[in-house]
Amino acid sequence: MRYVLVFLLLISAIRVSSQTAIKGFIFDKQSQQPLTGANVILVSVQPQLGTISDLEGLFQLDEVLPGRHVIQVSYLGYNAVTIPNVLVTSGKQVVLEVGLEESAISMDEIVVTATVEKDKSNNEMATVSARMFTLEEVTRYSGGRNDASRMAANFAGVNIADDSRNDIVIRGNSPIGVLWRMEGIPIPNPNHFATMGTTGGPVSALNTNLLKNSDFLTGAFPAEYGNANAGVFDIQLRSGNRDRYEFTAQLAAFSGFEMMAEGPLSKRNKGSFLVSYRHSFVELAHYAGINVGTSALPRYKDLTFKVDLGRTRTGQWSIFGLGGLSDIEFLAEETEDDDFFAASDQNSRATSQIGIMGLNHQLLLNDRSYVRTTLAYSYAGNAFNAEEIVAGTDINPIFDSEDKTSRLTLSSYLNKKVNAKLTYRTGMLLEYHLVDAFVQEKNIGVWQILRDFDDGIPILQAYGQIQYKPREQVTINAGVHGQYLQLNQQLAIEPRASINWHLSPNQTLSLGYGRHNQMLPLPLALLTRPNPNGSLVRTNEDVQFLTSDHFILSYDRKIGPDWRIKSEVYFQHQHNIPVESTASSFSALNAGADFGFPEVHYLMNSGTGKNYGLELTVEKFFSKGFYALCTGSLYDSKYKGSDGVEEIRLLITGIF
Repeated sequence: MRYVLVFLLLISAIRVSSQTAIKGFIFDKQSQQPLTGANVILVSVQPQLGTISDLEGLFQLDEVLPGRHVIQVSYLGYNAVTIPNVLVTSGKQVVLEVGLEESAISMDEIVVTATVEKDKSNNEMATVSARMFTLEEVTRYSGGRNDASRMAANFAGVNIADDSRNDIVIRGNSPIGVLWRMEGIPIPNPNHFATMGTTGGPVSALNTNLLKNSDFLTGAFPAEYGNANAGVFDIQLRSGNRDRYEFTAQLAAFSGFEMMAEGPLSKRNKGSFLVSYRHSFVELAHYAGINVGTSALPRYKDLTFKVDLGRTRTGQWSIFGLGGLSDIEFLAEETEDDDFFAASDQNSRATSQIGIMGLNHQLLLNDRSYVRTTLAYSYAGNAFNAEEIVAGTDINPIFDSEDKTSRLTLSSYLNKKVNAKLTYRTGMLLEYHLVDAFVQEKNIGVWQILRDFDDGIPILQAYGQIQYKPREQVTINAGVHGQYLQLNQQLAIEPRASINWHLSPNQTLSLGYGRHNQMLPLPLALLTRPNPNGSLVRTNEDVQFLTSDHFILSYDRKIGPDWRIKSEVYFQHQHNIPVESTASSFSALNAGADFGFPEVHYLMNSGTGKNYGLELTVEKFFSKGFYALCTGSLYDSKYKGSDGVEEIRLLITGIF
C-alpha cells in the first residue's frame, strides 16, 4: 500500500495535455450583459499578447507560458481592471470571469492603469468590511489547509477558536454568527463531522479547486444577507472548461486524494461540466500501516459538481451540488496508552452527512436588467451515541442523538441598472426547514430526553437595495432587509447603508452601518424538559432574534501597484441576547465553538454585548515571486449575562 501512496503522489503532478491558454468572459458587472470588443492584454510577457472579446463577451489568449501573469481588461466607457497573479500551469487552461463597472462620468477615452482589484469584494453592493478571495489564496495562505475558513483566519480581526476545528471568531463574535452561502443560497454547515447549529468542523467538505472568486464579509453586510450577525462566506463555483476535456489527480494531507474531470457539453451553447471526488488521506494512510495518532479511523469523502448548460433562449441554466459522508468510531478495546482521543472505559460513534442540490437560472430581460433564481434542496444529518464499559465487560448505553434537517430553498432577485449612476436590486428568500431531531441522555440510570422535534420551520426573507454614484468618486449603497420566523412569529426589519469615497486614485474612505438579526441555534431553541405530568415542553421556543448594530469606518490606501494599507475602526452593539432567567454568567454569545451546545433552559432576551476595536492590514499581493500579509487587531469584546456583570467574552462548549 505504501507504493500505492507514492504512485498517487507522483500522479498528483501530472496534467493531461501540454497546451496552455487563458480564456474567459467579459461582462457588465451591474447588468450581467456580455461586453463585445473589450481589450484583453497580457502585460507580463514581452512582447505583450492581446485580443478582444467576441459577440458573447468571450476571449482567449493562446500559447501562454506557465507562470504567474498580469492581465489588463479595458472597454470604452468603463473603468479598466487589472488582474494580477493569474497562475498558469502546463496543460491546464485558465478560465476567468471579469466584470467591469461603467464609468459614472462620460468620457471619450479610458486610460488603462495598473490597479489591484483583489482588495474589493465580488459583490458590488459590499463596500466595507468585505474582500474577495480566490482559489489561489486558499491554497497558498499559511495554515490554510485548503480550507476557506482557515484562510480567513489570516485576516485582521479573525481567529480560529480551536486548532482542531475550523470554527472562526470574527471580531469577538461566536462562530454561530457566520453564514455560509453557495451560489446565492444559504447552505448547511459545509464540513465533515458537522453537528446541528454549528458552522465549523474538523475538515472542510468544500473543494477549493472548484471555487471561483468568492466573498468574505465581516460586518455591516448588504441588505441581501440575512440571519447572521458575525460574518458571511459567499461561495461561488466555477464552470468547467467549455472547449476541451481535462482530468486532474492530486493528493493532500487534509483534503485527501482527489480526482477531477471537466469539459464541454455543448459547443453551441458553450455548456460545460465539472465534477470532483475526494477521499480521506488519513484513511488511506491507516490502511497503509501509517500511525495517525489514534486507533480510531476518521473516514470522510465528498463529491462536488457543477453543470453549466450555457446561454439558451430561455436564459442561462446551471445545476450544482455537494455531497459528503463522514464517520468515526472509538472503541475502548482498541484504545492504546498514548491515544489522544479515545477513552479506555467508553465506546462512542459519530456519523454525519451533507447533501446539496441546486438549480440556477439567470434571465437577461434587456440590456440593463436580469432576474436570477435559485431552487435548491439540502440535507444535513448527524448521529452520536456513547456507551460506558462497566466492570470491563458490561456495556451500558449513556447517550444517543440523531438530528436530521431537510431544507427547501427558493431565492430570486431582480437587478436593474437604470444608468451608469444608479442600480437597484430587490429579492426574496424562502426557506422551509423540515427538522427531525432527537437527543436523550441517561442520568442516574434514567433516560432524559433533551430534544424531541419533528416538524417544519419556515423562514422568509425579503430585501431591497440600491447603489447610487452621484459622482465618480462617491458610491452610496443603501437598503433594507426583513425576515420572519414562523416558529415563534418573529419579524425583524433591518436598515443597511454604506458610503465609499475615493479621496484620490489611491485613497478610499468608507463608512458603513447595518442592523442584523439571527435566530437562536436549533439545539438551544428546541431544548426540552419534562413537566410534572411527564409531558415535554420546549423551554426556549419563544426566544427572540439575537440583534446587533454594526458601525464601521474604513481607510484604504494603495502605496504601490502591489501594496496596500487598510485600517478599520468598528463598534458592534449586541442586544436581545439570550441569557438564563436566573442570575448566571451564561450568554448565547459564548456558545457554538465545539460539537455541541450547553444544556441551558428558560432563556430570555435580556443580555447584551459589545465589540469594538481597530484593525490594521499591510498587504503585498503576490507579484515578483512573493507576497506578504501583516495584520493586527486591538479590540475589546465583553458581554453581560443575567447576573448583570460585564465580563470578557469566552467561548464555551457543551455535551451535544
